[in-house]
Amino acid sequence: MFQVFDVASDSSQVAERVASLRNELAARNIDAYIVPRTDAHQGEYIPARDERLAWLTGFTGSAGSAVVSMKKAALFVDGRYTVQARNETDTNVIDVVPMADKKAEDWLAHELKYGARVAFDPKLFTLAQIQRLKRRLADKEIRFKAILPSSNLIDRLWNDPDRPPPPTGAIVPHPASLAGQTAKEKIAAIQSRLKEREIDAAILTSRESIAWAFNLRGCDVSHTPVFSAFAIVHQKGRAELFVELSNLTSDAQKALKPVADTSPYNQFRHRLGELKKQGIKFGLDPTTASYAIASRIGINRFIRLPDPCIAPRAIKNATQIAGSRAAHQRDGAAVTRFLAWLDENAATGKVDEIAAATALEDFRRETGELKEISFDTIAGSGPNGAIVHYRVNSKTNRKLKRGELFLVDSGAQYQDGTTDITRTIAIGKPAGEMRRHFTLVLKGHIAIATAHFPKGTRGRDLDPLARNALWQAGLDYDHGTGHGVGSYLSVHEGPVSISRANGEVVKPGMILSNEPGYYREGHYGIRIENLVLVNDPEVPKGGDRPMMSFETLTLAPIDRRLIDAELLTRPERDWLDAYHARVLKTLGPQLDKPTRSWLKAACAPL
Repeated sequence: MFQVFDVASDSSQVAERVASLRNELAARNIDAYIVPRTDAHQGEYIPARDERLAWLTGFTGSAGSAVVSMKKAALFVDGRYTVQARNETDTNVIDVVPMADKKAEDWLAHELKYGARVAFDPKLFTLAQIQRLKRRLADKEIRFKAILPSSNLIDRLWNDPDRPPPPTGAIVPHPASLAGQTAKEKIAAIQSRLKEREIDAAILTSRESIAWAFNLRGCDVSHTPVFSAFAIVHQKGRAELFVELSNLTSDAQKALKPVADTSPYNQFRHRLGELKKQGIKFGLDPTTASYAIASRIGINRFIRLPDPCIAPRAIKNATQIAGSRAAHQRDGAAVTRFLAWLDENAATGKVDEIAAATALEDFRRETGELKEISFDTIAGSGPNGAIVHYRVNSKTNRKLKRGELFLVDSGAQYQDGTTDITRTIAIGKPAGEMRRHFTLVLKGHIAIATAHFPKGTRGRDLDPLARNALWQAGLDYDHGTGHGVGSYLSVHEGPVSISRANGEVVKPGMILSNEPGYYREGHYGIRIENLVLVNDPEVPKGGDRPMMSFETLTLAPIDRRLIDAELLTRPERDWLDAYHARVLKTLGPQLDKPTRSWLKAACAPL
């Protein structure tokens, strides 16, 4: 199993650990310490050894931060995690604060006295984050103290033998036949950009960017095929890759030889110092590179350069698009087998959340192509489904029961593509309220799937389309409508997301998720998610301006038992019927006769 179901959260030690951290603050005359949920590469997904926020607070979500002062402590989370955070931390010690209500800098401004000292680990914050904090707190003359890179205060406390060791997974080549481009071509494109900007060298810090640029994959992070490394791409000459050399397979070493020199991971900081002395003109992205790296080369001595890999890896080439279509057909057949199995077994009362998640992974394994799952499967029965990023464990595991909803959000990593799909399933006969809420969510899903939009459209421009039906009913959801997805990389990828805050432009070739939802806390959750590909602009029939649109990549039936057809317009019903006809036509030949018969009924026209 790629997923484990151990209890990862433990709130029983939160009080003791916060008290120990306060002792460290007092010894250093520090008024507050900030603990982010990140590591030196600023990624969403991090190795188990770097889960400092979880160790301190008990909160195991993928985004958040904590601030501990001498008198108070707060955990800041977004709308996906407010319920989970309250369940996982000790709320007698730590206040859970939704970031929509108050950000960490606002809390610090309110709680700290004038001239207070706030400490942070410079490896774990971007330059942009620290600059924003300093601006926000300048009026109170709050001073920020960067703890030396080797003196993280959590690391000083978290020194027990149970702390996970550094990852040692193998780093392997990702073939150009699947990437659609060689590493040499990608690095040459970066070098051309450096020449245009008159920059001597670009610093790469993102695991995903480095894996993409060098056509390598690893396993340092659960469910995401990346590895820990830093890179320097010079305008002229060979690139430099700083990585644990023992993790490079012989094939990876061979693949790197034409394009890069390799050095030990821990030599990166020293190398920056050498190049600084040579007067190298660096390009650096202050929104992705750490404060420690910016300080090493000089806060005012670099040229602002957005990570040169983010935009090109977000726009998939023809090879990657073909691979994604193949991956989704393969994955859709596995998910369909699972849904048929669930339909047969769930109402017996013998299936629980762990059994369902395990069965789904088994069906994906039977494809023979599964490399990993793309994230821990969210398998939420009844009230657990209302926890947006619920992770089932042996303590929270519950049976699927008649009259309830079951939300399953899952994905897979195949060499030719990354998948992410959510289906909400009725166990037995659903209540009328469930059907109404599900259908309102479905209307939003269809609004995105059928959208036509002009060049220059941003993620935030599309987001209201998914919410409109819910808004008209006085309902909403507290997460984004969609995120970018990598090509055998991270299941969450920038720069575009379909969300209220995203101002990035949507472009052809991007793969995004379409996942509106509704959550009734304590009762059930609803989410319908497909991945979509942004099509090239075309002039719609009868129109006079070219418009982009979406191709739905994900293939699996949507539970018709939860649909109130009277709430759908004729075009919405037509879309659903056409989608189900395509699912049946594409997946049917891959299935055994009983599953094909089940799918035919599941895809019947409304």
